[in-house]
Amino acid sequence: MGRRRVLVTGASRPTGIGAATAAALAARGDVVAVHARADVEAAEAVVASLPGEGHTVVVADLADPDQVAGMVDRAIAVLGGIDVLVNNAAVYVGHPIAETSYAEWQSVWRRTLDVNLVGTANTTWCVVDHLLNRREGPEGASIIMVGSRGAYRGEPVVSAYGASKAGMHAFAQSMAVALAPHGIGVAAVAPGFTATDIAEELLQGPEGDAIVAQHPFGRVAAAAEIGAAVAWLTSPEARWASGTVLDLNGASYLH
Repeated sequence: MGRRRVLVTGASRPTGIGAATAAALAARGDVVAVHARADVEAAEAVVASLPGEGHTVVVADLADPDQVAGMVDRAIAVLGGIDVLVNNAAVYVGHPIAETSYAEWQSVWRRTLDVNLVGTANTTWCVVDHLLNRREGPEGASIIMVGSRGAYRGEPVVSAYGASKAGMHAFAQSMAVALAPHGIGVAAVAPGFTATDIAEELLQGPEGDAIVAQHPFGRVAAAAEIGAAVAWLTSPEARWASGTVLDLNGASYLH
């Protein structure tokens, strides 16, 4: 296929999984559109760190269907198309049920599902619409969902997040069946705890030792380890992994 065109959502945090995935794909020679909700400066810093040329920033609130469509159109226009989509963007907001008001509960659930699940579904629809209607056809294209081990083990403090990630896993498998006849591979990854800037506060806090102790390796994942696995799943060698939900939790949760 040559130099692939890639859209990675939620890739503006320099130490995040999205940025690590963008770096892994760029290192393979791909050209990447780095999505940000609002922090364009951070996304531009990620783009500047990527090997190769032609990378770009695209902006959208994934809870807004019109912005999603505009983001995909922008990526297509700048890159000349999209061959690979990585649905990584997610909202993670604490809302323990016994400590959250009914109004706040509804607000967190709505926002989380609108971004993590509906936003993912809408981004996927827009990219698939492009793939099925472009001149060169969709053969060899890939879509990867970044889910979570929280989809399996339960997330009592962030239940909306856990539910949205379980939905992403199911959505990935549905799309794997739906899109295989078109030559499009679809898979998901389910990372465990990963050393990102968002996680740093927890790791450095009173819960940090207990979090690390969940992992037989004695550490949490590096974002680059997750990015490398995602990049592999987009490769032609991984085509037969379509429909897979790949656990990336260092044996911290087995099922």
